[in-house]
Formats: sequence, structure tokens, C-alpha cells
Amino acid sequence: MAETIAAIDALLHAGGPLRYSALVLTAALLLDWLVGDMRWFWRLVPHPVVWIGRLTAYFDRKLNREKRSDATRMIRGALVALGIVAVTWAALDWLVRVLDRYSFGWVVEIFLVATLLSQRSLFGHVRAVARALRRDGLPGGQAAIAHIVGRDPHSLDKAGVGRAGVESLAENFSDGVVAPWFWYALLGLPGLGAYKAINTMDSMIGYRSERHAAFGMAAARLDDIANWIPARLSAVVIAFAALLVPTAAALPALKTMLRDAGKHASPNAGWPEAAMAGALGLAIGGPRTYPGGRVETVWIGGGKRDVAPADIERALILFAAACALLIVGTLAAGLYLPAV
Repeated sequence: MAETIAAIDALLHAGGPLRYSALVLTAALLLDWLVGDMRWFWRLVPHPVVWIGRLTAYFDRKLNREKRSDATRMIRGALVALGIVAVTWAALDWLVRVLDRYSFGWVVEIFLVATLLSQRSLFGHVRAVARALRRDGLPGGQAAIAHIVGRDPHSLDKAGVGRAGVESLAENFSDGVVAPWFWYALLGLPGLGAYKAINTMDSMIGYRSERHAAFGMAAARLDDIANWIPARLSAVVIAFAALLVPTAAALPALKTMLRDAGKHASPNAGWPEAAMAGALGLAIGGPRTYPGGRVETVWIGGGKRDVAPADIERALILFAAACALLIVGTLAAGLYLPAV
């Protein structure tokens, strides 16, 4: 066994860092798709994102005091955001150096990269929405969608639950799959960890609420920057994946992406959402209600607004095709990239 691991390690490193990263990414993508988030393991050991979340929550409690001015809170929030990113980068850079000393280091690295991807868990959560709508109607759909969106689930009708499921699937394909893939490919495990730190902070404090508008501004802006390329790349992957799915269309995906992506309040979320809406002939977005109140948002896509469970299932097939395309492309890069 030890000899086999050593031989694989030598093979992975023989092609240089680019080929190594591509092959590790391929294995991690496959592991995540086959196994998922491995909750049994993370019940024993805190997940890396949990550590980042606890650190963010600690500084939010200690430094984000209402009696302080917005400028002071903004500066403190920026220092916290940059500090957590730096600490995460340094910790994983140190870990990579340690793993490089051992022939089984690639095993640990594949495992860590897989835990920071979200293909299987995202697919499962959105599929649960479609199944709940079919089985239990609106109450079941509302209960299922509450696990994956921040808006008030009780404000949604059946079509609203369906739209929310498709939107979440598209947006999180970018945030949970393509962006981690991109940052690992570009900067290795430290880059992937830094991205997850930014994304986690944004999900916790990157809101324009009274409490976090100033303190979380730096985290929100960092997240916008970190997702700028992955969001657009994910839209292109969705459009190409539509070529593989009989119930989707690639050209409308591209047209809707170019026409409607900029209408979204987010500089990034509109790209994968528009691509998926166009590919499936749907209209998503529209007015929605969050705990802080109603938000009037535009419609993305010019298709039907009454999104049914069957449409969520079509979106899941398109998502699976996009993930498969990413895996095959990464493997091809690992096999055919020149040794550098």
C-alpha cells in the first residue's frame, strides 16, 4: 500500500505543478460528487468553514459595537476581513509545505479540496425542494427551501419556491463549485482557503443591514472581487452544458446572459442565473421578501415564471451536466498540459 501511494505521488508530481493541480482537482471533484459533505467526519472534527465562521462571529461580537461610528466600524471590519484571509492563507500554506514532505500528502489535499466544494450537497438540497413540492405541496416546499435561501419562505407561493430553488442552484454553482475550482487552480490550497474565508465572511456579515452595512463592507467587496471571474465563467459553462441536455438550449442561455446579467443587484449572481434561466426558458428573480422587508428586484429571463417541480428537475440535470463538463475539462487539462 505504501509503495502504491508513493508511486502515485511520484506520478502526480512528475508533470509539474500545473498538471498536479489539475489531477488533484479532478479527484476532488469526483470525490465530492460521489460522497458529498461527509457529515459523519465533521461531527468529529470541526469543518474548516466552521472555524472561519466562529472567528468571524467572535470579531463581530467584540468589534462591531453600535456605539461606534460607521467609519470606525468600517475600518475594524476591513482589518478583520483582511486578517482572517491572511491567517487562513498562512495556515494552509504551512500545511501544504508539511504535506509536501510526505508521499501521502496528495491524499490529504484531495480530501481537503473536496470538503470545500459543494456539488453533491447543493444538488441534494435543491432536489429536496422539488421532491417536497411534489410530495407535500407548498408547506413542504417552503420548509425545504428555507435551508438554502435567506428570504422569508412563507412569503413564497409554489412558483416562488420553484424560482428560489433554480436561482440558488445557479448562483451556488458559481460560489460553491466554479469559484473554489478557479481559486485552487490559480493559487493552490491557500488560494482556495482564502476564497472560502471571504465567501464565509460575506455570508455572515456582508449584508446592507443596519448592523453590518459598515462592518461587513470590506467582506462584501472582497467577495464581489473574488467571484467576478468565476461568475462569468460559470455562466459560460452552463451555456456549454446546455448542449448536452435535450431539455435545455445553449443559444438562449448566451443571449439571456448577455442581456439580463447586468440587471441583477449583485455584480456576479446575475450571470449564472441568467444563463440557467435562458437555457431552460424560465424567468427567475422578481420581488421577494427577506426578514428585513420586501425587495423589488427585476426579472431575469423572458420565459415562464410559474416554475414547477419538473423545471427544478430540469435545472438539476443541467447542473449535473455542467459539473460533468468541469470534471472532464479538468481531467483533460491534467492529462494534456505540458510538464512545466
